[in-house]
Amino acid sequence: MTLMRPGDRPSDRPIAILSYHQVKTPPRRGVPVRTLVLPPWRFALQLRALKALGWTGLSMRDLEPYLRGERSGKVFGITLDDGYLNNYENALPVLRSVGFTATAYIVTGQLGGSNVWDHAKGVPPAPLMDLPQLRGWVEAGMEIGAHTRNHVVLTECSDAVAREEIAGSKRDLEEAMGIEVRSFSYPYGEHRDEHVEMARQAGFATATTIVSRRARPGDDPLRLPRISIHLENSLPRLLAQVTTGYEDWRQRQLQRHAPVGPAAAQPGQPTGAAAAAAAATAAATAPLGGGPHAVG
Repeated sequence: MTLMRPGDRPSDRPIAILSYHQVKTPPRRGVPVRTLVLPPWRFALQLRALKALGWTGLSMRDLEPYLRGERSGKVFGITLDDGYLNNYENALPVLRSVGFTATAYIVTGQLGGSNVWDHAKGVPPAPLMDLPQLRGWVEAGMEIGAHTRNHVVLTECSDAVAREEIAGSKRDLEEAMGIEVRSFSYPYGEHRDEHVEMARQAGFATATTIVSRRARPGDDPLRLPRISIHLENSLPRLLAQVTTGYEDWRQRQLQRHAPVGPAAAQPGQPTGAAAAAAAATAAATAPLGGGPHAVG
């Protein structure tokens, strides 16, 4: 008889959580953060390919029992940051067609507004979902999560402002929608230990970062890693990131070559594994117009 090692149990399987942003025709080359705009056909191709391989995409709410080890299966998380209207218009039909669920993280100070936090960087204005569209998103079986009130860099905020941005965004959505909001995402992935505690005190069940690896048993549910999906990512790479240990291996290679010591850490920037992930994200976005605080 072959003994099953702890790491072989289905409930111990690492889980990829994917991070998307806009789903629409990308702008011309050279436009800042173009790399975070995915054509609808490619979004559909990625999800249909994963479905064909027997995988199911889930919102953070639906992923919770798998993250806790209470359920097992070939699942991965789907998240979309900022609450763009094109998520409702272009991503939602694809999600429904394949039977997947997803979480849209909402910037509550801009309901029905625009990505004002990006305008100064030269990113084209993009409309965000309003309340009727958020209700339609939820009625379709999707989840909404919070992404602060104003898409702030939490590490640059006072504790009082950070607490209000985190807890206030949860209250905004719950009061407007009349539902429990369980999921949170740190804008740009930027956070410190005190922000994790603020999310915990606010009552969030999960919170996501941009540390690029799969979630593993024992991870803090309020500091979950996510894999950012970029325009230049090939389908084979995406499939490897979800179904194999490729992304975990890739991050180990990046960390092996990352600078070590006090000089490597800058004020307000993540350290350790988070720094390596941030460096990888910067490298991926720079050729296509990315830059500081480009992701999230």
